[in-house]
Amino acid sequence: MSVAPAVTPEPVDLSYLPDPIAPAGRIGLITLATDFNSEDDLRRIIPADVGLFTTRIENANPVTVENLRTMADDLPRAARTLLPGYGVDVAIFGCTSGTAVNGSDKIEQLIHQGMPGVAVTNPLLASDIALRTIGAQKIAVVTPYIADVTQSVADQLIARGFTVTRLLGFGLDRDLDMTALPPDALLAAALQANSPDADAVFISCTAIRAAEIAERAEKLLGKPVITSNQALIWHALHLMKYDKPVTGFGTLFDHAPQTLS
Repeated sequence: MSVAPAVTPEPVDLSYLPDPIAPAGRIGLITLATDFNSEDDLRRIIPADVGLFTTRIENANPVTVENLRTMADDLPRAARTLLPGYGVDVAIFGCTSGTAVNGSDKIEQLIHQGMPGVAVTNPLLASDIALRTIGAQKIAVVTPYIADVTQSVADQLIARGFTVTRLLGFGLDRDLDMTALPPDALLAAALQANSPDADAVFISCTAIRAAEIAERAEKLLGKPVITSNQALIWHALHLMKYDKPVTGFGTLFDHAPQTLS
């Protein structure tokens, strides 16, 4: 049997300049182990010079109030895995219903346990600021959730001073089924939920493909439409002081956030 000659490793002999990685900043996404949509949806919205880096928390379907409470325990561990040694400019929690059930302040505290000092946002906080920024007080709401999870989102909006004019839910309790909702069905639900006295329509959930229909819905409704992922990126970019235009995802991106009182 012949023996292959030994090969000695050699250094690459050329000069180069490293490419910049996420030159305008880094967004860290903490999403669910069962999420099928957030990463794809958010990357459609995020400008090319901003990087999205993802980690996942342990959770299980069905999407119930009890399971949403339990999954929050894994947030500190997940936050520690977001680019350790490098860090991110903003950490975002990619679950609207999980924020509604656990509370925005608790979500931020748990993320800070794993990543102290980082700017944090979540879909409920971002949507709250977005709705105030566009001057909306009366809100029509669409969710993909079962009734008690849908109610928890409405309760949080009401607790923040909004009036919910109509509340529609698809009655789904699995992330796969939520992501499988056709965008045209979400558009039809937004039109169905709308009422003449509503200042805006809010489509809740990061697992659904609602951001891509926000602009179409606004044209048909003649009023602003806020979705979880759209609001998340809008708020995260402003926390990073990103000032380039973002188009194609609704009129929200024409506004700078108002500070919550």
